Amino acid sequence: MASVTSLSDVVQQHLASALSATLPEAAGADPLLRRSDRADFQANGILALAKKAKANPRELATQVVSQVVTGEVIKDVEVSGPGFLNITIADRAITGNLAARYADETGRLGVPTAAHPGTTVIDYAQPNVAKEMHVGHLRSAVIGDSVVQLLEFTGEQVVRRHHIGDWGTQFGMLIQYLDEHPHELDHKASAEDTAASGEEAMSNLDRLYKAARKKFDSDDEFKTRARRRVVDLQAGDPQTLAMWQKFVDESKIYFFSVFEKLDMEIQDPDIVGESGYNDMLAET
Repeated sequence: MASVTSLSDVVQQHLASALSATLPEAAGADPLLRRSDRADFQANGILALAKKAKANPRELATQVVSQVVTGEVIKDVEVSGPGFLNITIADRAITGNLAARYADETGRLGVPTAAHPGTTVIDYAQPNVAKEMHVGHLRSAVIGDSVVQLLEFTGEQVVRRHHIGDWGTQFGMLIQYLDEHPHELDHKASAEDTAASGEEAMSNLDRLYKAARKKFDSDDEFKTRARRRVVDLQAGDPQTLAMWQKFVDESKIYFFSVFEKLDMEIQDPDIVGESGYNDMLAET
């Protein structure tokens, strides 16, 4: 089945024709159509065109309205404010468009695939290791996942990326505390129970982080050992890296439990840490 033209595109075409008929030099100009709470759509492009043509925007808008073909698609157009156009769509145009989409046997609802699909990188979520995700992370995760699904539906190849905060001086404090308290990240919940395992992982990380911070702030000797750990981490000390990896793995258990609740498809290769740039720092 052929693709179904969206109502906004049809209205855009009607307005573009009316603009060209009213102001020939405006042929090809964008009417700047958008959704409106005052009508189905509002067009604001006449204001800029009037300024360029040194014309009264409201008078120009009135002339454009007289050129708009109403009936099949557009029920009514009225001039509002300094020269906005408020457009109301005919009920039969809406029902007809919906019926045409419903009749699409391919299941695509009349939405075509891109003629020349490309590759797009979507970077979203970006949580921090050993810390609970906040509403900002959840918001970007949901928006990013929505954009991914929309692009993939059109045939675009999408590269999903979650750049997690897994590097920094705070890891010296965390690693040193774990070295001195090796059972702090032990699990009791079954790994098969993603939700319970994720909650336990976050609970362990949160408890360890608070304990490590308290000791770091109150114990100068521990603070010195923690700062040495930062140097060891950045230098690639195997033992230090192994403990750092425990924090990353534990955090991923929590991350994946949250993504699962949001019904998001996230694969481990999609997650890229700041640590990946450590070897490049010497080049800068």
